[in-house]
Amino acid sequence: MYYIKTTIAALGLTATMATAQDFDLPKQMSWTAYDTGSAGYNQAVAIGAALQDAAGVNLRVLPGKNDVSRTEPLRQGRVEFSATGVGGSFMAQEGVFDFGAENWGPQPIRVLMANNGGAINLAVGVANDLGIKEFSDLKGKRVAYIVGAPALNVNTEAYLAYGGLTWDDVERVDFGGFGASWTGLIENQVDAAFASTNSGKAYEAEAGPRGLFWPPIDPDNAEGLARMTAIAPFFTPNKAMVGATIDGTDGYQGAGYAYPVLTAIEATDADLVYNMTKAMVELFPQYDGKAPGIGGWAMDKQDMEWVVPYHEGAIRYYTEAGVWTDAAQAHNDKLIARQAALAKAWEETKAANPSDWEAAWAEARRKALADGGFEVVF
Repeated sequence: MYYIKTTIAALGLTATMATAQDFDLPKQMSWTAYDTGSAGYNQAVAIGAALQDAAGVNLRVLPGKNDVSRTEPLRQGRVEFSATGVGGSFMAQEGVFDFGAENWGPQPIRVLMANNGGAINLAVGVANDLGIKEFSDLKGKRVAYIVGAPALNVNTEAYLAYGGLTWDDVERVDFGGFGASWTGLIENQVDAAFASTNSGKAYEAEAGPRGLFWPPIDPDNAEGLARMTAIAPFFTPNKAMVGATIDGTDGYQGAGYAYPVLTAIEATDADLVYNMTKAMVELFPQYDGKAPGIGGWAMDKQDMEWVVPYHEGAIRYYTEAGVWTDAAQAHNDKLIARQAALAKAWEETKAANPSDWEAAWAEARRKALADGGFEVVF
């Protein structure tokens, strides 16, 4: 593989880092990302522009309509990395929802970095022409469901649960992709859809004929939050300052989690991961501010003890940078052991060839997690 070498001034980094660093990356690279118009896609394009300007690296960003379409090229080795969400990271690791199908199973996902900006929320937006004030007001309304996107659907379900609702309490409207669901909201085919508050589609909805409203999440509503996190444990209350209807205001009290998450698989070359991580950190001053919410990629916003393990190549870089701790390593080791337990349970279930695959795998994965002393989710 042909590599080019560049030296970048690492402005704004911690004192533990050198002021100039080298990174080696292929001249041609590919990522998958969320659909065009999404925050994840827009940020990937901005990062690609910085790579091109600084090092002549041509980053091809492939939009995927759902978690499976973003993860399949990564699994097949047709892209080096994926700028994904909790679906292509946490749920792929867990082997749940679409990743619980017989042709999938728990994936050995590894993290490089994640956008933990806190400036945005991941939320369910509703058309402003409905008079909705709370999530409980969605009862009987049309709510978007994205085929093949378990992360988006579980997140929507979590917001419904906060409001004391389930999918049975609303009219589910199926769409083939994220973008289509928001076009549906704008064109009055659906009343509510899930997105990041800084999504281009959310801005389109704000400017559209129906307008946009984000129902609030009260951080003091313990019962509602308990219902929400029972379905999606990665959510935390958060006040967003960036997004459609939010920019220039006192903010929107909702909830959020890391998004996008830059992922690889375990087998991805460690040197490639090391250099990609290094480039992400050292080029941050060049791409910061070039897309809404992109500031969350900053080094000081990284969570080294997240729900999916980091790749050994990324760990090498963070260790050199002085930000990787013994606690982070212990946490990472436990997550890798969790993945190993799930992989073993998957192979045993496949060997048993059950007649009801879905039920057998659901039981097997929960038992494997419980027996291993891991938290049982889903």
